[in-house]
Amino acid sequence: QVQLVESGGGSVQTGGSLTLSCAASRITYCMAWFRQAPGKEREGVAIIGLRGATLYADSVKGRFTISQDKNKRTALLEMTNLKPEDTAMYYCAARESCPAIPDLTLEMHKYWGQGTQVTVSS
Repeated sequence: QVQLVESGGGSVQTGGSLTLSCAASRITYCMAWFRQAPGKEREGVAIIGLRGATLYADSVKGRFTISQDKNKRTALLEMTNLKPEDTAMYYCAARESCPAIPDLTLEMHKYWGQGTQVTVSS
């Protein structure tokens, strides 16, 4: 079991930046961020896995950066050049085991935080 708590959401204008934080209750080697906009399915945003390997959704590449502290209990999502289409509830997620190659398969993530809202206005 692992509890995840997100923080750092808020409202910004187009082009702005935000950093989300996810705190885990225990060491967690793979931590991911997903997001869900109203009326849309939850989608993977970024994941950091073994030895710092990362994977990003095409829509956020070059704008978002995921990182993890050396204690493997906090993951950050630095978001820059935000766009209105980034508006969503952002969720931190973790899985039971960490694959050698990171992936953002939603069904493989068993543990979820409560979410933090990100709103980008034009």
